[in-house]
Amino acid sequence: MTSEDPIRIETLLADDIDEPLARSVSELLCRVWPKPGRTVETRVEQFLAERGVYQGPPEQAPRSFLIREGSKPIAFSSILSRTIRTEAGRMTIAGLAKVCTDPEQRGHGLGEKIVRAALAPIDDGSFPLVLFQTDVSVQPFYEKLGSRRVENRIVNSLADDPEADAFWHPVIMIYPKEAQWPEGTIDLQGPGY
Repeated sequence: MTSEDPIRIETLLADDIDEPLARSVSELLCRVWPKPGRTVETRVEQFLAERGVYQGPPEQAPRSFLIREGSKPIAFSSILSRTIRTEAGRMTIAGLAKVCTDPEQRGHGLGEKIVRAALAPIDDGSFPLVLFQTDVSVQPFYEKLGSRRVENRIVNSLADDPEADAFWHPVIMIYPKEAQWPEGTIDLQGPGY
């Protein structure tokens, strides 16, 4: 992508993602975040399984954000709606997931643009905050965008081992940094993202 190209960010609901798009995004995700057992096929299945499932308020519907070069996905992010259990009670928040930029396209500001798109539903009041995990090396990037690190233990009471960590990255963050956030253990009431 050159500096003269306009950057267009597409907003996609789960039902907007058909099999060819799911496949091309899954290929990007697998290149950027290779994980044992997470193949292009398993990721495609996950995208397609999310179609027609969400039943909540439209402004909190899970959505993805996509930047393409031609028809090729080069940056992607998603938010999902998650009701978590905290020591202060239940909260419906956004979860930030699947943030990636094609390695060949890094250094052009696409990561910031795709994350800012995902944060817009928090900025417009659709969610009180977003909770996500990341690596130490990426923490300053998210801090620059207005996030802060939190130290809560994150579990999934619905897992086979309900006391195990639900997140696998060492840094847990929320956005915006000034959001009210409870102390104590956070139960995602579902798998990590």
